[in-house]
Amino acid sequence: MARFLIWRPHQHLGDTQAYIARCITTSPDEARTYALTGREDGAAHGTLDLRQAGPHGLGFGYVLARSWWGQGLMTEALAEVVQWALQQPSVFRIGAVCDVENVGSARVMERAGLSREGLLRRGSCIRASAMPPAIASSMPACADKARRQARGPLGQADTNRPML
Repeated sequence: MARFLIWRPHQHLGDTQAYIARCITTSPDEARTYALTGREDGAAHGTLDLRQAGPHGLGFGYVLARSWWGQGLMTEALAEVVQWALQQPSVFRIGAVCDVENVGSARVMERAGLSREGLLRRGSCIRASAMPPAIASSMPACADKARRQARGPLGQADTNRPML
């Protein structure tokens, strides 16, 4: 739904072309955008963006064509990305936020193994307006324990490896 987007919907083909060009030219150490396509026809159904959110954290966002909602496509893609991210030695956290009214997006994150952490009130400002409260979701709790154990005797993380 366009009402949950933090960007304005594309009005012209040029908007979409500029977005694709930014995705292609952005360094993979900074962000990666994945196209979600049909297995049989290869048609574009949506995108999933994975970006560095801090020294040891990743953030993500996604968009999916309405005709593909409720079929598990985004949950499947996000679950794979979360699993991959948490296998990276330098990634200790992966998360995102969604509008509290966007129940479908919150469910996608939960089904992908993320946990609701809290409610952000006035957590961001988009187009000079405060956003409504948002649900913050992050890495699975079971991964947190495994991460602490994998950090070593002094709790140091491997900071020499690229995030992505």
